[in-house]
Amino acid sequence: MLRTEQKIKNLLRIAAQRGASDLHLVVGRYPTYRIDGKLISLNQDEIITPEVTREICDVVLNEEKKKQLEKEGQVDLSYNFEDKVRFRVNAFFQQGYTSMAFRLISKDIRTLEELGVPEILYDFTRVSQGLFLMVGPVGHGKSTTLAAMIDDINHNQEKHILTIEDPIEYVYEQDRSIINQREVYQDTNSFQLALKGLFREDANVVLIGELRDLDTISAAMTAAETGHLIFGTLHTNDAPQTIDRIVDVFPAHQQNQVRAQLASVLLAVVSQRLIPRVDEGRSPAVEIMIKNHAVENLIRENKSYQIGNVIETSSQEGMVTMDRSLADLVRRGLVSLEIASAYARDTKNFETLLRY
Repeated sequence: MLRTEQKIKNLLRIAAQRGASDLHLVVGRYPTYRIDGKLISLNQDEIITPEVTREICDVVLNEEKKKQLEKEGQVDLSYNFEDKVRFRVNAFFQQGYTSMAFRLISKDIRTLEELGVPEILYDFTRVSQGLFLMVGPVGHGKSTTLAAMIDDINHNQEKHILTIEDPIEYVYEQDRSIINQREVYQDTNSFQLALKGLFREDANVVLIGELRDLDTISAAMTAAETGHLIFGTLHTNDAPQTIDRIVDVFPAHQQNQVRAQLASVLLAVVSQRLIPRVDEGRSPAVEIMIKNHAVENLIRENKSYQIGNVIETSSQEGMVTMDRSLADLVRRGLVSLEIASAYARDTKNFETLLRY
C-alpha cells in the first residue's frame, strides 16, 4: 500500500507541475494527462493494471465513498493533495475494472482579468437577486469563471454566500463575506434539500454546482424570485438551448408558467469555450446574453430561437456572440483562424466578422 501511495503522489505531482487539467487512470493504458486539451500518455511509467486502480481507490476513497462506488458503480469526491492542490475525482466501473479521472482544481482563485473573461460579468455580482447561468461543455472553465465572480463578492461585499456542490471544487478564504460550502452526500443528501435549507439560513448569494433536475431548477428559480442571487451551471451550448432545456424539464401543463417565471428572474446566460492558443494554453471564447425587454418577451412567447438575433444586434448593451468572441481572439493573434473556425457557430458570419 505504501508503494501505491507513493505512485499516486508522483502522478498527481506531475499533473500539477505540467499544468494538466486532468489525469486519467485506465486499465491497460499508461497514466494519461490532458494538457491544453490534448491527451498525453506518460509512457515512461508502467501500464495501469486492475490491481493498481483498486489500490489507488483504497488510498483516495474513504469507507463511505467505497460503499457508494460498489453500490452505484461510480462516485464523485474531492481530494486534497498535500494541502497544495485539490482534485475533483470520479471513480467508476467499466468492463468490470475500476477507472479514475482526476480534475485538477487550482488552489488560487484567479480574477476575471487573469482568466481573460470579459469584466462585464462583474456587473452581475453587484445585483441583489436573480438567476445567472454559466453554460458550456465539461472542462471548459465554467466553475473557474464562477469562482472568480463569487470571490469578487467575497472580497468586496458583506454577504452570506452559500455553495452547494458535488463535490466542492474551489475553497474560498472568507474575507468580507461569510462563506458556507456544502458538499452533496457529505453535508447534505441532495441539492434539493440544501436549497430548501437556504431559506432558513439567511443566505444572500448561492452557488449551485449543477442545475441537473426539475426539483433543483424549480428551487433555484424560486430562490431567485424571493431575494437571492443564484449562480448555476448547465451542460448546454448557448442561451436558446439553455432556456429550452430548463422549460422542457417541467411537465407540459406547467411550461407556460415556467417561461414567465424564467423570463422574470433570469439575469444572463454566459456560454464559454476554452480554445487552444497559438503558443500554449487555452483562451476563453465567451458568448454573453443579457436579459433585456426583447429577450424577456421572446422567453415568454416561446421564441427562444430568435434570441441569437438579439445578441447579435445588442453589442452596445454588452452582449457578445460566440462568433464575435472567436473573431476577436483571431484578430489579437491568440488563436489560429483554423482552430477558431472549428468552433464557429456560423462560418460565413464568422468570416464576415473577421473583415471588420
